[in-house]
Amino acid sequence: MDWLRILMSRCSAFFKRAKLDGELDEELRAHIALAMEENVAHGMSEADARTAALRSFGGVAQTRETYRVQRGMPWVEQMGRDVRFGIRQLRRSPGFALTAILTLALGLGANTAVFSLINALLLRPLPVPHADQLAVLHINHSDDVYGPDYNFCAPMFRALEKRHDGFQDVFGFSGSTMQVRTASGNVTVYGAMVSGQFFHAMQVAPLMGRYLTPVDDQRGGGSGGFAVVISEGLWRTWFNSSPDVIGHRLTIANAPFTIVGVMPKTFIGADPTQRPQLYTPMWAEPVIDAPYDNIAGGHHSLWISVIGRRNPDASLEQAQAALQAVSNSLVEETSEGDAKWLQEERAHRFQLNPEPGANGYSYLRRAFRKPLAAVFTLCVAMLLLSCLNLASLLMARSAARERELATRLAMGATRGRLIRQLLVESLLIAVLGTAAGMAAAPLISKSLAVFVLRGDQGATLDTALDLRVFLFVCLIAMIATVLIGLVPALRATSKNLNEQIKSGSQSTTARQRNSLLPRLLMGFEVALALILVVGAGLLATSLSRLYRTGLGFEPKGLAKLELDTSKQSMQGDVLVRWYRAYGDALRHQPGVRSVSFAAITPLSGSLWSDDFHTPISNGEREVYLNTVSPEYFQSMRISILSGRDFNWNDTAASGNKIILGETAARYLFPGQNAVGQRVAKSKDTYEVIAVVRDIHYVSIKNAAPAEGYMAMTQSDDKKPSYMALVRIDGPAASFAAAARALTAKMAPDIPAPVMTTMSSQLDASISSERMMAMLAVFFAVCALLVTAIGLYGTLAYATARRTSEIGIRMALGARRAQVVGMVFRENAWVAAGGSAAGLVIAVLASRVLATFLYGTSVRDPWIMFESVAVLAVIASAASLVPAMRAARVDPIVALRSE
Repeated sequence: MDWLRILMSRCSAFFKRAKLDGELDEELRAHIALAMEENVAHGMSEADARTAALRSFGGVAQTRETYRVQRGMPWVEQMGRDVRFGIRQLRRSPGFALTAILTLALGLGANTAVFSLINALLLRPLPVPHADQLAVLHINHSDDVYGPDYNFCAPMFRALEKRHDGFQDVFGFSGSTMQVRTASGNVTVYGAMVSGQFFHAMQVAPLMGRYLTPVDDQRGGGSGGFAVVISEGLWRTWFNSSPDVIGHRLTIANAPFTIVGVMPKTFIGADPTQRPQLYTPMWAEPVIDAPYDNIAGGHHSLWISVIGRRNPDASLEQAQAALQAVSNSLVEETSEGDAKWLQEERAHRFQLNPEPGANGYSYLRRAFRKPLAAVFTLCVAMLLLSCLNLASLLMARSAARERELATRLAMGATRGRLIRQLLVESLLIAVLGTAAGMAAAPLISKSLAVFVLRGDQGATLDTALDLRVFLFVCLIAMIATVLIGLVPALRATSKNLNEQIKSGSQSTTARQRNSLLPRLLMGFEVALALILVVGAGLLATSLSRLYRTGLGFEPKGLAKLELDTSKQSMQGDVLVRWYRAYGDALRHQPGVRSVSFAAITPLSGSLWSDDFHTPISNGEREVYLNTVSPEYFQSMRISILSGRDFNWNDTAASGNKIILGETAARYLFPGQNAVGQRVAKSKDTYEVIAVVRDIHYVSIKNAAPAEGYMAMTQSDDKKPSYMALVRIDGPAASFAAAARALTAKMAPDIPAPVMTTMSSQLDASISSERMMAMLAVFFAVCALLVTAIGLYGTLAYATARRTSEIGIRMALGARRAQVVGMVFRENAWVAAGGSAAGLVIAVLASRVLATFLYGTSVRDPWIMFESVAVLAVIASAASLVPAMRAARVDPIVALRSE
């Protein structure tokens, strides 16, 4: 353990430097005094005696330094001196320091923010014990077009729950908004319906009481009815942290639930993007979702997410083998005697598979995994561009410090010592840039989270900086230090010492002027900037074309009020009459032009389809359906091509009516007029009363499907919840308050309606495309700015060092225009070469963006031309300013300074 004793001794000496230095100086003085006394005793004068004593002793300063090296931590002391020197260097050039720090902060901040979002959505494990044992289950078919299916029906989940093949627990959950009755009326609370093994598998103890068990998860609940577990946040806000909350009754969906436990605030459930406040048994779904019943829907209702906790000694591969072995038997158990469904599942090669589930399951993960990876690639390119820019600036700046570095080498400094000192300056820039970037990262990551969560009310993402993000920041800071500092430091200390001493500070040899490395760095910088500009141009053009796509309806000025009438007493015709009266009351509000109702709004993500046929349709055709009220097409501004709109007299007694979109009419009645004819669905027939223009029902990027519209006055639902679609003039905020007040007056038993605009719903439907395009444009603008700063700074340094050469040329008769042309041409060749290389790389790399583009070719010549033109203007401006400044050099002043 000698090394430990030595280390402790050195650490102790390091913190007692002043005291030990004083003792050393006193000892040195004593040695010299004794030697002087001996010399005086031999007959020397006092002055000669001192000189002889110092000569015999050797260098005092060298002895002091040798002792310090042996006793303390010289590397730390040298680092401290280098840091202080680097700070002084940056203070002497505040403009350079600020530019360098902000440039690096831009790249580091963007990377940190995007990685924080990726960490929150894709990487951070759930805060539960042994999260690595969790596995998310999904269904694969041989003909899957959109990937695996993560939603299970109740019969299949219950069969899985009993088997435990390869798992010690299998649990299901489904998020839902729940109506809870309070003293002030019904309110909407986000909760989760969970199976009996949910809490046991998550292995998180309740804060109070107990959690739900399989005894609670059965039809009708346990012996005391349905139980519910609440979150700590709900316990504190609703019950003032009362210790008597256990046993308290909550009325959820007009049914009594008994509180049996409180979960701690650290428990977030199995979906990292949601924060349930209530946890109810899965068998309570018919009560919570009434009048709908997904459990009764059997294998036709896919609504449960399933996660399993593997046995501690079982690998994911073993669990997968166990699931695949029972896939066929599970399908048979789930079929419930439906031979047609069973045959289809077997034909599509139904198969169950697990995947790592340490971070839970969220559908947002599937939607944003590729866009976030693409955005992170843009961030890395931006960081690399920033580092190249700073490397070029530091290289030019270190060239201006040749005389200083040469002098230090001449005085005995080693090349390694100078390289370390220059790297410390780079480290200071990286640390300050990282600090500035981390300060901005939370704001950027929260803004990005808005894009990811847009349209999902109640969802949240925890983008706080954790250990994983901190390690990532440290890693990229170290990489940035090496990228921006190593090459300039090696180059600045690589020249011949005698050549540096002889050359003037403003002279430059032909070899230096024609050095390839700085030009390669600048060319690569231009190429990388062009790649970002081309990518931004492609994504921005694609987004613009998405917005210009004919939707078939007009979202601007259209507000949507989400009404939940499922838990109040009215039903059937009485409820329809209430909707009519509610619509009439809304029409009398200021600014309202029209009001209608619909079960589904376009681009909302909700779907409903069924198969229709006619005698001439050549089989069944899938038609996407919606239930709407009269004036729906007027409110949405959907053109009626032929026939008439629904009216309030289209009741069940008048016969079933349907309105078809033009594509559905063409499929079901090829070559004929559909109006007045009849279509069939199962045992029901419908009279076609109109044909309307198609709209984008599912997605802007997909073609309009075959669509049909049913009359809400003929709906079979007893308590349907429709959305009021209100076309208004003026701001929607003032209308929202009036709508809430009107709803509270006319239906006090339903929650306050949630209002959004169709424009925001349109934005939410293409949120990933908007996020990528906006960030790409932002990075492209930053890339152009950084490139301009880098080119200008590097060229300004290089041109300033050629002052004497330019002075001689002008003294020999060169005109200013010739000097401008000379400097500009040299820089223009670098920009042109970088643009050519960048264009080739951009054409090859843009294929990665093909899946994100709409109506835009990855080789669009106009986008390529415009990108090159923009970059050429920026590069020309950055090159022209130093060239014009060089042309204003006074030859006499230049020669005198040399």
